[in-house]
Amino acid sequence: MWRSDATLSGPVRATAADIEGLNRVFSEAFTERYRRDGLSGVRVPYLNPAVWQFAIDDAGEGAMTWRDARGDVVAFNMVHRSGSEGWMGPLAVRTDRQGQGHGQRIVRAGIAWLESQGVRTIGLETMPRTIDNIGFYSQVGFIPDHLTVTLQRDRPRGAGPSGERMAAPAGVQRSAAIEECRDLANAVVAGVDFSREIELTLEQSLGGVSLVRGDTGELRGFALWHSAPLAQGRVREELRILKLAAASTADALAVVAAAEREAAALSLGRLGLRCQTRHAELYAALIADGFRVQWTDLRMTLVGKREPERNGVMLSNWEI
Repeated sequence: MWRSDATLSGPVRATAADIEGLNRVFSEAFTERYRRDGLSGVRVPYLNPAVWQFAIDDAGEGAMTWRDARGDVVAFNMVHRSGSEGWMGPLAVRTDRQGQGHGQRIVRAGIAWLESQGVRTIGLETMPRTIDNIGFYSQVGFIPDHLTVTLQRDRPRGAGPSGERMAAPAGVQRSAAIEECRDLANAVVAGVDFSREIELTLEQSLGGVSLVRGDTGELRGFALWHSAPLAQGRVREELRILKLAAASTADALAVVAAAEREAAALSLGRLGLRCQTRHAELYAALIADGFRVQWTDLRMTLVGKREPERNGVMLSNWEI
């Protein structure tokens, strides 16, 4: 039986050629994690290669992999920066190499890279029931923060026009709209910028951006969403909001409604979003409006790099 080499080289920047290896480590590591949590029947599927490509391109120099002597992927950490906001995910170590200190190595590499970029926030998300994960991240300097609750509505409502969607073709109109989104995000949380995620989403035809304006035409809120299937081999069936910024809770609800109309227009069966519990008013309103809880994640942030207060609403998905 072949036994893995004890050495580990990296980080090496991930490319499209690594997607198969990334998927294998991702699926096996997270399936094992669920098994250890008592969910032995759960098998984590491979991610859609298009979603991996988005994650690699979004992370850029932060798309880190570590390899064994054969050149196979042993561990990875997709480290993302959105202006002043930095986060990690997904990240995993191959099951046969766990318990050897590699987990701390890849997380510390992610921290060091984000610190070199001068970000204000460094965070990640993990399952709140998984005490091993929480303990592990606590040992490398992360502390528990808010819950992120995945909310979902089946059969999205489509009454009324879908609203304004950012122009997909590159040009003056799209550039101006992206600049508006940058200004609004910065007004809600200083320095946060989702421009790269917006550009990649439109260029790779993964989804779109819904815009909501006030009576005088000023941008009051936007949502970046994907409709491409998350799992490999699945059909398109869900619209997922990845990023949302709005001047107020009422504006955030209007943005969610616009995204819901987009889902209905695309004949998608579900609308999903991840709401941090720091936005209690928005969360309560969505539950009252019929959204149901699907999943929870624990948001953890590095000591000294916690999220600042919001001047409005910002939902920033720390997963792909």
